[in-house]
Formats: sequence, C-alpha cells, structure tokens
Amino acid sequence: QALLNEESCADLIDSLKAEGRQRLPAIVRRLKDDSDYDYEIIAGVRRHWSIAWLNSHNYPDFEFLVTVPALTDEEAFRLADVENRARQDLTDLERARDYLKALDLFYGGRQNEMAERLNVQPSWLSRLLDLARLPQVVLAALGDPRQVRVEHAKQLAPLLRGGNGMQRVLAAAETLAATQLEAVATGVAPVRPADAVRQLQKAAVAAVPKGRAGGGAVML
Repeated sequence: QALLNEESCADLIDSLKAEGRQRLPAIVRRLKDDSDYDYEIIAGVRRHWSIAWLNSHNYPDFEFLVTVPALTDEEAFRLADVENRARQDLTDLERARDYLKALDLFYGGRQNEMAERLNVQPSWLSRLLDLARLPQVVLAALGDPRQVRVEHAKQLAPLLRGGNGMQRVLAAAETLAATQLEAVATGVAPVRPADAVRQLQKAAVAAVPKGRAGGGAVML
C-alpha cells in the first residue's frame, strides 16, 4: 500500500472515471479473531486505493465492490499472486520475499509443488527464491531495492555457495554497501545494481597477489 499513489494508479483512476463505476469486484475474505479488521483484500488493493482516492477528490458516489468467497490461506495466496503479477508497483524483491514465506507456510519447502500450484516454471521460481535469500549486506550493496531484479540474483547466487570466493564477495559487499549509504546521505547518484553486480563478480575471482621471494603469500 505504501507504494500506491496517484501516479501509480493513474490508469485505473482514469478507467474508473470513464466507466463511472467499478465493474470488476475485488476479492476479499472475512477475518477471524482480528480485533482491528473484519476483512482483508486478497485481490483488488489498487482498486480499493483508487476508489478511496476518488471518494476524497470529489467523486463520493464511487463504491468499492467486493465478492467474499470462502478461501484457505493457500488459495488466498494464489489469488493474490495472480493479481500481483500484473502490478508494476510491486518489486521483484517484494514478490520474492512473499514466495519464500509461502514456500514454507503452504508447500512444506517443496519448490516443485509450489511451481505446479502457481503454474510457473520451476527454474523461474528457483531464481526468484534465490533473490529472497540474498544476504542483507549483498542487497544493501545493490542499492535501491526497487531496482533489484531476478537477473541480479541469478548472477550472484553461484558466488554465494561457500569458499573463499564467497568471503571475498561478502567483504566487497560490505564496502559497497557503505558507499551506497554515503551516496544517499550526500545526494550523490548511487551505484546502479547492474554495476554493483559486476563489482561483486570481480571480487569473487580476485586473487591474492604473490608474495616476494621467500614470502608466505599464496594464490587462492
């Protein structure tokens, strides 16, 4: 909801104005044992936000239309996922984290079963989960989380499977994360995620220089 605004919902707001009403009802389900809310929106968050915006901007007659089916948690997740795939305001990282939670909650950690239920390619799901599993320091090194993509995780995941290369990547990520933080604080353009990935890839294969004759340094 925090990412929804007049700009991101402009197409839907214009469509609602043109139609004069909401034609496609949102899907909600009744909540139990929740003292704050009676319903949760499963599919239709943008519609809810847009109609609330219209109500507060001289269109008080717009009503938020809903249907209230009985849904299990897993069914609600799958319906929300279908809705979310069409949303441009939802980042790859947000979707990846939702999938990682759902993997354990609804599918017992079985990725193939989850891919089948969601009707997605197992390889695509695996890459998305790799994104959710990136260490926090690596995500910080990539900069703006809204610009982090599945492709970045695909490039970095093989470098984070142990060994000296992984340790070099994590050390480089820590340094780069500090650089990104300083850039934000000083108003300087941060390093783009694609450039950050290249820096981390170079760090993974960087070799320790040989020592002078008789020295103790070795190549890693």
